[in-house]
Amino acid sequence: MDFFEEHKKQIMLAITAILLVVILITYGKKKNATIIESALGFVLTPVQELTTDIGNWVGSKIDWIRDKDNLATENEQLKEQIALLETENKRLRRYGIENQRLSELLKISQKYANYHTVGTKIIAKDPGNWYDIFLIDKGKQDHLEANMVLTASNGLVGKIIETGETYSKAQSILDSRSSVPAMSLRTEDLGVVKGEYSLMNHGLCRMEYIDSEAEIIEGDEIVTSNLSDVYPSGITIGRVKEIKTEANGLTKYAIIEPYVDFKHLDTLLVIGDIPEVETPVETPAEPQTETTTEPQTGTPEVEQ
Repeated sequence: MDFFEEHKKQIMLAITAILLVVILITYGKKKNATIIESALGFVLTPVQELTTDIGNWVGSKIDWIRDKDNLATENEQLKEQIALLETENKRLRRYGIENQRLSELLKISQKYANYHTVGTKIIAKDPGNWYDIFLIDKGKQDHLEANMVLTASNGLVGKIIETGETYSKAQSILDSRSSVPAMSLRTEDLGVVKGEYSLMNHGLCRMEYIDSEAEIIEGDEIVTSNLSDVYPSGITIGRVKEIKTEANGLTKYAIIEPYVDFKHLDTLLVIGDIPEVETPVETPAEPQTETTTEPQTGTPEVEQ
């Protein structure tokens, strides 16, 4: 008994192996199973079913893991494709917006056919949320000069105050040093639109020197007047947000809300006088004089 208990596992395996050999030898020779084969089948069938189930479960898990890895790889590839498509979409959208702005500036330039106009882009600005002093990417080599006017598609931006060879420094109407002769489009009452630091932080400016009898009201459109040597008349500036009487009672002032979005400027149009083209001066040709050769007389001397 001690021997059997000690070697029970080996004995069972040996018996199982012998029974399997018997099954293989007698397979196909008998149509009916023997008692031993039936007993062995009774014992082995549940084991085979369990083994098959375990094999199927393991196989399904392996397939699931493989599918999961494949899905993870495909997911990463799809994420990369989506990122590329989003980048391309943003680029195309940016080009579309820029093309729209250029088209709008082209329409504006047609209104100023008697002026020198050129498109430009902002390349730098002073610190802060608002565009008061900034740089553009055109300069002297593009025939730009100080006091040329800058406009956006929806209104007046400001003017150039300094030029370099390939860039220019500009001042917007929000800057506290800016001053633009203006008028109400509806009533033609005059005034001067100026920048003010406290108003600039709200994207607003101020129209001063309005006559106390002027009929300007909230909502009126303000444009450049014909009293300026710098700004062409009729350029839209903005609308009257609020109007008040000065303390002296002799004049009024208005708070102006510009139509231009001075937080998000990009492409602008420069308007200036048409530059004079230097005509090369032709130097008159010198008159040609005829030279006559006098006949030589005598015998020419020969050097010794």
